Amino acid sequence: MSHYSIIHWSSLSSKKTEVLNVSGHVAPREKHPGSLLEGFTQTQISTLAVRDNLLIAGGFQGELICKDLDRPGVSFCTRTTYDDNAITNAIEIYNGPSGSVHFTASNNDGGVRDFDMERFQLVKHFSYPWPVNHTSLSPDGKVIAIVGDNLDGMLVDSSTGKTISHLRGHLDFSFASAWHPNGYTLATGNQDKTSRVWDFRNLSKSVAVLKGNLGAIRSIRFTSDGQFMAMAEPADFVHVYDVKNGYEKEQEIDFFGEISGVSFSPDTDSLFIGIWDRTYGSLLQYNRCRNYSYLDSLM
Repeated sequence: MSHYSIIHWSSLSSKKTEVLNVSGHVAPREKHPGSLLEGFTQTQISTLAVRDNLLIAGGFQGELICKDLDRPGVSFCTRTTYDDNAITNAIEIYNGPSGSVHFTASNNDGGVRDFDMERFQLVKHFSYPWPVNHTSLSPDGKVIAIVGDNLDGMLVDSSTGKTISHLRGHLDFSFASAWHPNGYTLATGNQDKTSRVWDFRNLSKSVAVLKGNLGAIRSIRFTSDGQFMAMAEPADFVHVYDVKNGYEKEQEIDFFGEISGVSFSPDTDSLFIGIWDRTYGSLLQYNRCRNYSYLDSLM
């Protein structure tokens, strides 16, 4: 994301392509119930999510813009809320039990909203008395981890919104969450400069407390093979932990710039770090080093 432009970067060809520009008027080319056909103008993007060919952008005024990357134009536009405190803080795209594509939007108005992208309709809406900064769905799709402007995180039933358990231990508000592929490990990132790792089978206390250097932990990602976890601070530092060795081994990546987010490639070979600094805005790519000594000895 740079100057109202959403850009696709190909790590294979080292080429960038503009996918969507929201500096002017953006309106849906398709007609769906609930879609705002008048669209939006000069949308300030607050969060992005991409999965397969679906791109979803959230805005500071509760805007949601959905685009199929295989088709021109925008498919769907809606506004989650007209509340003054409407920032879309996070978006997660996932496949429902039937295989249909859904996404969850977390907003500052305390709402967690689930949209069915087969029908382009809001199907679930859970409300909380504090701004929701991030949600993440468990790998089996049954539990949602919810964190926000509340000391305790929550685990809720994804179908009903009923509280299953609380996550107690952080000293301030939380901004990030992520599930490990094993389905029972999850991590939360907090303004107290720590990420806590939890075991869903025993939530009486966190199993690890990982400390940052400067500020809140605002982004957390596990690799698809579950071997590593990355957590990002607001600026300058990203920490990568060896999960299989109990988070005891860490690589600290130190650079200059404010961080918009981190993401691993699906094959786990690359780590991407977004820098949103006005002067040094960029996308950093780090490649995983492997030791092929056994294979080398056969050559």
